Amino acid sequence: MNRTLQIAMIIAMIFYFFCLYGLLKRNKVTLKYSLLWLFTGVIMLIITLFPKLLEIPLQWVGVIEFTNGLFALILFFLIIIVMSLTTIISDMSEKHRVMVQKMSLYEYRLRKIENKEEKIK
Repeated sequence: MNRTLQIAMIIAMIFYFFCLYGLLKRNKVTLKYSLLWLFTGVIMLIITLFPKLLEIPLQWVGVIEFTNGLFALILFFLIIIVMSLTTIISDMSEKHRVMVQKMSLYEYRLRKIENKEEKIK
């Protein structure tokens, strides 16, 4: 990795961590869901500071240009993050559906009870 790319990556990683910290501080993202983003940032920072750690496995795979391997790694991490967020959203959607169904049943029962009380009066 050339020095210009390494400096740009270090600056980008500093900006990345400040953005993540800002989101956590303003409660826009919970710590539970930001751990994957934090893990990804730490891995990218390690690769930025010690590029030889990535160059050797990239040579084994057959990637000639370091930047191509770096972009592939970034894409891989983004796909993992999107998959985990999709799983979380799907789980929340299912919980929301069940909650709405239970609320509807409770409302139906409440109306039946109210109707019985009105008939008694």
